[in-house]
Amino acid sequence: MSLVSVKDAPGKGRGVFAQRNLKKDEVIETCPVIVLPPEEVDTLELTQLYNYYFAWGADSREAAIALGYGSLYNHSYAPNAKYQKDFNNNLLKYVCIKDIRKNEEITINYNCDPEDKTPVWFDISSQN
Repeated sequence: MSLVSVKDAPGKGRGVFAQRNLKKDEVIETCPVIVLPPEEVDTLELTQLYNYYFAWGADSREAAIALGYGSLYNHSYAPNAKYQKDFNNNLLKYVCIKDIRKNEEITINYNCDPEDKTPVWFDISSQN
């Protein structure tokens, strides 16, 4: 049984949801990423992938598209999960920062640090 599934997240489009109860510190998913060089980032920003990529590399000049469900986790300033970048292996790891109930949406803070309240690039009026 998969730990997660993708379903409609009202007001947000698609989201990732727990298929069973998950415990704090449990790894939800480890996703390989496709890394794009800095000279391709401007072009990426002209596509639908703009809202799905991660700043990548030590200087954040590259872009990464997460495979698996990695690019579908929604943002929250009160997330129940976090992501960790592994530049050496081109992976993103998603980990519970609190217990998550079955059928609960799994959210991350797009600023990487779960406590970071820096404004994101889109309107979050319908999100938490």
